[in-house]
Amino acid sequence: MTVGHAPPDISPVSGKSFPPSPPSPLPVALEPVVPVSASGLRLGSVPRWVRRTIGPLLLLALWQVLSGAGVLHPEVLASPGTIARAGADLVADGTLPSAMGVSLRRVAVGLLLGGVVGTALALISGLSRLGEDLVDASVQMLRTVPWVGLIPLFIIWLGIGEAPKVALIALGVAFHLYLNVYAGIRGVDSQLIEAGQSLGLRRWGLIRHVVLPGALPGAMTGLRYSLATAWLALVFGESINADAGIGFLMNQAREFFRTDVIVVCLVVYAFLGLTADVIVRILERLLLQWRPTFTGQ
Repeated sequence: MTVGHAPPDISPVSGKSFPPSPPSPLPVALEPVVPVSASGLRLGSVPRWVRRTIGPLLLLALWQVLSGAGVLHPEVLASPGTIARAGADLVADGTLPSAMGVSLRRVAVGLLLGGVVGTALALISGLSRLGEDLVDASVQMLRTVPWVGLIPLFIIWLGIGEAPKVALIALGVAFHLYLNVYAGIRGVDSQLIEAGQSLGLRRWGLIRHVVLPGALPGAMTGLRYSLATAWLALVFGESINADAGIGFLMNQAREFFRTDVIVVCLVVYAFLGLTADVIVRILERLLLQWRPTFTGQ
């Protein structure tokens, strides 16, 4: 038998030899089949800001088409082009910037007052059982009252000037911040408290280094809700006895059936609310860098 060759096959019955069977072919690596659609442009490769603008642009295009075809009458809803021209006129004569300044000042003052009150009550109630017994029941009871329904009382108590509008905003902001900050404090892991105590931290040290950082995510969530509520309260407040602000422009436009001006004011409300939400998101990224979160796939 020659070295390097396979021995012949021998039949166990007849004893006859047969030529050796050819060796089995080596396995061939198969290339993965790639669908034709996947080899082209993928939606995930498109910049995110482009994907986020596709929906609004399609909505605007449909709106313009329906307005041009006469489906949407101008007295019912003005076309995007008419709204853009109305907005440009309001900016050119200074009416819209002045109204935005008045509304922003009301929201800022109401947010500051409501934020201070809501956060202070949450700290009193969340850090102490005695404070919870004294504060939480009253706040929960007042929270169930529709705060918009308090507008007549605010007008009686505070008059028809700026005070009732600011008070309405502050009330809505305080409740949201109270609930979220209180939940954040009570949601701190007890094992972290025990770890801090084992390291020798006293009560105020635990509050500063453990409790407050642990409650910060809840506080930021409450701030986002509070900003949304602040703009909502501003709409209600400026619709009653207002002589300046975005709501005042809307009331004037309603009397003259100017749907273009009304939509401009609504767009301004939405833009200001979106800007405030973006600012809070940036603060979250800066203050909560230590917290890994899921951002989607």
